[in-house]
Amino acid sequence: MISNRLFNIIVPFASVFIGLIAGAIIMLIYGYSPIEGYKALWNGAFGDAYFFGETIRQVTPYIFTGLAVAFAFRAGLFNIGAEGQVFAGWLAAVWIGTSFDLPIFIHLPLAVIVAALAGAVIAFIPGLLKARLGVHEVIVTIMFNYIVLYSANSIIRNVLTDSADKTEKIAPTASLQSEWLQGLTDYSRMHYGIVLALLAVFVMWFIMEKTTIGYEIRSVGYNRHASEYAGMKVSKNIILAMVISGAFAGLAGSMEGLGTFGNMSIQSGFTNLGFDGIAVALLGANRAIGVVFAAILFGALKVGALNMPTDAGVPSELVDVIIAFIIFFVASSYLIRLIILRFQKGEK
Repeated sequence: MISNRLFNIIVPFASVFIGLIAGAIIMLIYGYSPIEGYKALWNGAFGDAYFFGETIRQVTPYIFTGLAVAFAFRAGLFNIGAEGQVFAGWLAAVWIGTSFDLPIFIHLPLAVIVAALAGAVIAFIPGLLKARLGVHEVIVTIMFNYIVLYSANSIIRNVLTDSADKTEKIAPTASLQSEWLQGLTDYSRMHYGIVLALLAVFVMWFIMEKTTIGYEIRSVGYNRHASEYAGMKVSKNIILAMVISGAFAGLAGSMEGLGTFGNMSIQSGFTNLGFDGIAVALLGANRAIGVVFAAILFGALKVGALNMPTDAGVPSELVDVIIAFIIFFVASSYLIRLIILRFQKGEK
């Protein structure tokens, strides 16, 4: 029999493989070459130093949003509001970056911390409603996505600017951009945020695996009634899990505001960083190290897809189909388990 730990490794790999096979079949149906399509995808993600830098740049916020969703999942919560929390963190980071003149060793950490706090505050409200009143977090977090989106647009237009569509550039002392990293990657937008992302991975692993708080959060996720019977404060842990989840998502927003763009523009819709974080968390089995590998895959797919129309004539939207297949099979992991069990019985 396959252990649960091994099964959690097999399912993501099998899901990715099936997703790629499904994408190849679709390419064949519509008259495209899967070999050329996937070659263009690979070259667009890792083909040269510039594309590699852009892939890492895309991976950075995916790690944070993946951690955000995964952390909530471990507590039995479904944080659909990571997208709104990303906007909150982005706006807060840019506000600090454009409004203060401070030394870099104060300005940059302050902008990052305030971004995390902004995401945490937005996530606190759904967590409180869930813990105290039993209001389902999915409904509240979905609504907060729109509240934060349109509130951020209003603040940009009426508070941070005089009816402009985007803010001023942040001060250099609040920037994560790196001339050194850009020079190494042919002037891609890669920045120091990847260091913070990897540090966040360690923080989540340490909290979950090495602290009492993490043990209680995991326990609540497995069975909140048994946890309460054991003397754990279920409501406190639900709120805390949502707050930490929101902080990770807020940090993802700071990566965009302080690293990739250096400002914030009026948004007509969602960036999908938060929604893609759900897929990253699922593929990463809600584990910190799994999120890293899943984020690399999704970052490579998103950046590499931009090269597919020009190099292979394959529509970049096909990557979204591949991602959909991957998530479908991750979510339907019981099918893969059933196939494996039947295969084992057949061998006997």
